[in-house]
Amino acid sequence: MPRHDFIAYIGRFEPFHLGHHAVLRRALDLGQRAIVLIGSADAPRSARNPWTYQERAVMIRAAMGEDAARLTIRPLIDHLYNETAWVGEVQAQVAAAIAETSHEGPVSVGLIGHEKDASSYYLHAFPQWDLVDVDQVAMLSATELRQHVFTDDAGGQRLLEANVPPAVFETLQAFRRTSAFSQIADEWNHVIDYKKIWAAAPYPPTFVTADAVVVHSGHVLLIKRRSQPGKGLWALPGGFVNQDETLLAAAIRELREETRLKLPEPVLRGGLKGQAVFDYPDRSMRGRTITHAFHFDFPTGPLPAVRGSDDAARARWLPVAEVMGMRGHLFEDHYFILERFLGAS
Repeated sequence: MPRHDFIAYIGRFEPFHLGHHAVLRRALDLGQRAIVLIGSADAPRSARNPWTYQERAVMIRAAMGEDAARLTIRPLIDHLYNETAWVGEVQAQVAAAIAETSHEGPVSVGLIGHEKDASSYYLHAFPQWDLVDVDQVAMLSATELRQHVFTDDAGGQRLLEANVPPAVFETLQAFRRTSAFSQIADEWNHVIDYKKIWAAAPYPPTFVTADAVVVHSGHVLLIKRRSQPGKGLWALPGGFVNQDETLLAAAIRELREETRLKLPEPVLRGGLKGQAVFDYPDRSMRGRTITHAFHFDFPTGPLPAVRGSDDAARARWLPVAEVMGMRGHLFEDHYFILERFLGAS
């Protein structure tokens, strides 16, 4: 007899593998229904997030067969630098999933997962729900499986087939024939080559970058990336800090190089409104990268001329309201940097 009315299961499922399958089977043993929350639901495609929310939902339903009828699958939006907002998002999605079923009376909810490492801390962020800890299935991780998705060797494909449900393997093979796959595979190979440069370092390097958040008359200055990683995505002007410059000087230099912004440097410095450090460990696929973002604000006046150059295919002023709806088109964590400075939730 199931112990709970609903069991919530949180994950990115990139891709949905046999370990996820076993946990979800257990959830359905313990609950009348399972609520699957798919993380990074609105993230742009990348080598780390190759599949859309809809594609991952299809994988899960196909893998679960007849049991899919007992699933409620909902998107979970990231809030990298606002833990309270993320917890609230989880709570809201679980409440919405329960409401969809027209369940009456008191509700018993469990949260299922495995405490594998420090990244599993979120399992204790919901004391109102019973925690159901499950053993981890011995198999390749999702990160390792993504490596095999983007390689062509027969051995890797056999490992992939052995670690995901048959329906998921079929979906992944079909994905490999799409233009989206080609774009992400190009990014994947770029990242692999980049990491090889640092492979001989005596310890894993930590990179330092600086970004510029320039707001002028209700518009934000963005660039469209010319090269991998993130080719074709919009981004904040910024880049790596040189050995002989301060963080602020690096942000201003990169801003000028990438946008040719027609504002004198004293005016830029006078418009500095705030700064913050963004250090989410997985914020960059190239390796551990900590960025310092500087917020420049100019409330009124005509928009200064800009044009793309250097690593930027384009530079453009975009309305703030439009930018805050572009999560699926912004590079790395740049949406969350903007969220921090522009006060959006």
